[in-house]
Amino acid sequence: MSAIVHEGKKLSLSQKFSRLSVRMRDPEWRRYAKTVFAGKALGLALVLLIMAAVSGLFFAHVYADSGPEVKAADVVNPVNTAWTLIAAFLVFGMQVGFTMLEAGFCRSRETVNVLMECVVDTCLCGILFYAIGFAFMFSHGNGFIGHHWFFLKDAPATYETTGVAFLAVWIFQFAFADTCSTITSGAMIGRTGFVGDLLYSLAVSGFIYPIIGHWAWGPDGWLALMGSDGHFFPSLGMGFHDFAGSTVVHTIGGFIALAGSIVLGPRLGRKFKRDGGAPMLPHDLTIAVSGGLILWFGWYGFNPGSTLSAMDFEGIGRVAANTTLAACAAGLTAMFWAYMSSKKWDAGFTTNGFLAGLVAITCPCYWVSPTGAILLGGIAGVLVVLGVELLEWLRIDDPIGAVPVHGFCGIWGTLSLGLFACGKYGATGPVSPDNSAPLKGLFYGGGTQVLAAQAIGSAVITLATFAVAMAVMYAVNATGTLRVSEEGELYGLDLHEHGISAYPEYVISSLAMPKGMAEQHAMATKTTSHTEKITT
Repeated sequence: MSAIVHEGKKLSLSQKFSRLSVRMRDPEWRRYAKTVFAGKALGLALVLLIMAAVSGLFFAHVYADSGPEVKAADVVNPVNTAWTLIAAFLVFGMQVGFTMLEAGFCRSRETVNVLMECVVDTCLCGILFYAIGFAFMFSHGNGFIGHHWFFLKDAPATYETTGVAFLAVWIFQFAFADTCSTITSGAMIGRTGFVGDLLYSLAVSGFIYPIIGHWAWGPDGWLALMGSDGHFFPSLGMGFHDFAGSTVVHTIGGFIALAGSIVLGPRLGRKFKRDGGAPMLPHDLTIAVSGGLILWFGWYGFNPGSTLSAMDFEGIGRVAANTTLAACAAGLTAMFWAYMSSKKWDAGFTTNGFLAGLVAITCPCYWVSPTGAILLGGIAGVLVVLGVELLEWLRIDDPIGAVPVHGFCGIWGTLSLGLFACGKYGATGPVSPDNSAPLKGLFYGGGTQVLAAQAIGSAVITLATFAVAMAVMYAVNATGTLRVSEEGELYGLDLHEHGISAYPEYVISSLAMPKGMAEQHAMATKTTSHTEKITT
C-alpha cells in the first residue's frame, strides 16, 4: 500500500520515476528486474514459436494448394452485375407492354387468346433458353452455333470478360429472347391456333433466334468477327455491329412474323384497301397506347443495359438520351406523315411511330450523336407508315404492324449506323469505355466501310431468318394446328380456344361480337323464356 499511496495520496508520474531511479541503484532490485524481463521475453518468444509451428502445419499447405489461380475474369463486379439485373427487370417488364399493345390492337373476341399467348410464350422461352437457347447463342462454338453450357452446366463465375455474374447475363438475355418471340405473335393474332403458337414458338425461342443470333452476338460469331484476319471477308476490315438488337432481336422477330402472316393468310372478313376495304379497327386504343408507352419505358433497360456496365457513365447516359430522342422524332414524323393521307391525327400510327424509332435506334444507340438519333428516328417514323401501306397493298394482314415496326425499321436502324456513327466512340467496357477504334459512318467522313459491314450482316440475317421461318410455318401448318378452323375463328378465339371472353359482362359493340357469344346469348334468352312459360 505504501508503494501506491504516500501520505494518503497517489504518487505522481514524476514521483514514480524518482522512486524507480532510487531502486535501480540497489543491486538486489536490479537482479529482480532482470529476472522479470528475461521471463517475459522468453514467454513472448515461446508464443511466437507456437504460432509459427501451428500455421506451418495446419494452414500453409491449404493456402498453397487450395485451387487454381484466381483470374481477373472470375471476379464478379457487383456494380455491373446489379446494373445488368436492373436492366433485365426493365426488359422483362416490356412483356406487359407487348401484351397490352397486342390486346388493344386486336378485336375484343381474341383478347384472351393474346393474353394466353404472351404469358405462355414467356414461360416456354424461359425453359428453352435455360436448356439450349443460351448455349447455342452465347457459348463458344464454331462461329455458327455454340457448343457449351447446356442446361447452364459448367458455367464460369462471370460471362467472358464482362465481370458480370453469369446468371445475371442469362436473365438479361432471356428477356431479349422473350421479346423476339412476342414480336412474332403480334402479326399472327386473330387466326392462329394455340397449339400452333406453341409449336412455332418452340422453334423461335429454342433454335431460330439463338442460332442466328450467335452469328452476330456469340463470342466467336462469324459476322461479329467478319473483316478480321482468318475470318470471313478479311479485306473489309470491319465486323458487323448491333449494339442492342435492331437486327438480332427486332429484324429476326419481324421477319418471322412476316413469314407467319403470309402462311396464315388474312383474317376472315379482312378486306384490303385495293379491294375497297380498310383495316379492322382495334377494340381498345387506351390499352394499346398505354402498352406502347410501357414498352418505351422498358427500352431504357434494353438499350442502356446492353453496356453490361454501369461504370461506362458517359456511355449509358448517351444511349438513354439517344433512345429518347429517336422515339420522340419518330412519333412526330409518323403522326404528320399519316395526317397527310388521312387528314386525321392517328393514335395508332403515332404509337407505332415512336416504337419504330425505338427499334431503329437500338443498333446504333452507342455510336451516334443526339442529332443523328433525331434524324434516323425521324426517318423511321415515315418508314413505318410506308411499311404499313406496303403490307396493305400486298394483302398481308398484320393487325398490330409488327413487320413494319420491327422488321423494316430494324433493317433501317442497322444500316443507319453506317451513315450516322459519329467517329467518337468505340466499345463499352467493364470499367471504362475503349474509344481507341471509334466507328465512323459515311456522313462523318468514314466512307462506306461500316455501311458495307452493316449491309452484309443485315442481309444475311434477314434472308436466313425469313427462309427458315417460312419452312417452319409451312411445317406447322401441315400439322393442321397453325390456323384455327373457319368455324372457330367466327365463333371467336377466346371462346373457341379458351372458353371465356375477356369481357363476359358486356359487349362493346355488336360489330365486335363473336358468333359464339351471339349463339350463347340466344341460347340463354331461349332458356329464360322457356322457364318463364313453365312458371306461368
